[in-house]
Amino acid sequence: MPEPRFLDIEYCQTEDALFPVAMAWSLENGQMKTVVIAPDDSWIPDDGDLGDFDLLYLEEQGVPLIEIVHELHQDLPDQTVYVDGMDPDEVLVDMIFDAVDSEPPFEIVGIESLVTSLSREALDDRRRQLLTDEGLEPQLPENGVYALLLIAREEGFFN
Repeated sequence: MPEPRFLDIEYCQTEDALFPVAMAWSLENGQMKTVVIAPDDSWIPDDGDLGDFDLLYLEEQGVPLIEIVHELHQDLPDQTVYVDGMDPDEVLVDMIFDAVDSEPPFEIVGIESLVTSLSREALDDRRRQLLTDEGLEPQLPENGVYALLLIAREEGFFN
């Protein structure tokens, strides 16, 4: 079995908006990539209210969607990609690909499909515990991917 791949997305959610703002995913060698996402204009609410997120920062530091889609096609072709299942990851991935009229090259599946020795609740608890033990901020997508990589290593999916 090839080594599993993981993905996590940080997102903006207000009364009028839901869209991805940062994303991380793991590579075949266990390393990861992370990007800030430049939002599509159609994602921005008319009142410009993004809650805690700074639109200027996202526009200036964010990677254009077409580049992100290109990277994901290179890094995750025909892959099963595991997510923590706590976020609307599938919706967010679809938003990214729909914005550039493309299809995701991978399938999103919850981590519980990979790690069957732990219940959904036990997986969530273990993920939170790893983030706490490592002193990591849970909202950063690279930390979410790192925690999933650690769980997969504990379960014997990596040498």
